[in-house]
Amino acid sequence: MDIKNIFVFFAAVIIINACEQPSELDKKRAELKKKKSELHEIRSQIASLEDEISALDPEFAKANRKSTLVSVIPVEKKDFKSFVEVSGSVESRKNVDITAESAGNIEKIHIAEGQYVKRGQLLIQLENEILRRTLTELKTSYDLANTMFERQSNLWDKNIGTEVQYLEAKNRKESLENQMETLKSQLEKTYIRAPFSGTVDELEAKIGMLAQPGIPLIRLVSMDNMYIKADISESYIGSFNKGDRTMVSLPSLNLDFESEITSLGQVINPDNRTFSIDVKVPNIDIKLKPNLIAVVKIKDYEINDAAVIPTNLIQKDGQGNFVYIVTNDGDIQTAKKVTIERGKTYQNQTVVLGGLLGGETLINEGFRDVSDGVNIRIVEGTRQFNDQLISIK
Repeated sequence: MDIKNIFVFFAAVIIINACEQPSELDKKRAELKKKKSELHEIRSQIASLEDEISALDPEFAKANRKSTLVSVIPVEKKDFKSFVEVSGSVESRKNVDITAESAGNIEKIHIAEGQYVKRGQLLIQLENEILRRTLTELKTSYDLANTMFERQSNLWDKNIGTEVQYLEAKNRKESLENQMETLKSQLEKTYIRAPFSGTVDELEAKIGMLAQPGIPLIRLVSMDNMYIKADISESYIGSFNKGDRTMVSLPSLNLDFESEITSLGQVINPDNRTFSIDVKVPNIDIKLKPNLIAVVKIKDYEINDAAVIPTNLIQKDGQGNFVYIVTNDGDIQTAKKVTIERGKTYQNQTVVLGGLLGGETLINEGFRDVSDGVNIRIVEGTRQFNDQLISIK
């Protein structure tokens, strides 16, 4: 065997020996496995001894019964209020489409979109040349008829002429008066005026366009008389009254304010089984716009000095609703099942009308792991409770 082969042989032996030697990590793993096995054996022996002693000593059995980890909270006595929250929208009582009262071509438009106008201000003028000429002719005829009537009346006062002549002159004068009034009324309808002060939101009219009754020409909106309309389920009939206070939120404006109900609808909407309410909008600096989304919150229940507990701690079985509270027997703490009469719930808080007086210690974390009479061990707070669970595992 030459030197090169000898070197290769000894290198291979060294590698094999190195692979056969256990590493430090492997040694620790083996030791941990051994200790766990010993601990399991010791726990089994402890459990066996506890069972044997418990069979001979009831007091020992009671004191060493397995305890369940829990956290607790007090049953508070406080004032409780619940609210109904519904969505609504801002509306204006003066939000109208203005149309012509009579047909005619549009001759002049005196306003523009976005312009503020006052009540009675002229907005649109229709063609009325024929009406104006006819009125002028009637005025001439009326002046003549009025002169003839005055003369005939003077003669009649002097017993000159016949009564028929007097009545014919009077009838002619009054007939022309009525015709003139009718024509003036028709002429006035060719002038479209603002029914109230507000802002021109939309302007559909164009010069030369044929205006007809029922076809919108202008949308006029006033911001002076705004209110909020909301729909409430029919299940709340009788729960609210006119004047009840409300809280209103306008999410788009990040604005909240207090208000009151100004009217209640008397008819149920058959499509969604709701009735409507109107809520007053107070004077605020921000300019509101119709159809702005609003959230209305109305108090529907209130009770003072009541026992209030978190809703999620209430359980239910065949006998009704119940919770677990803590009882003390010397140094031993146990869980006690208490049947309760449940009241209103709002925002995960529930009123207890019977079963709890207030001041009891209510089992919080771990309430689903206990049963009536089991031993418990109380830890403080959710974080410590979770840490204890981890340490046990």
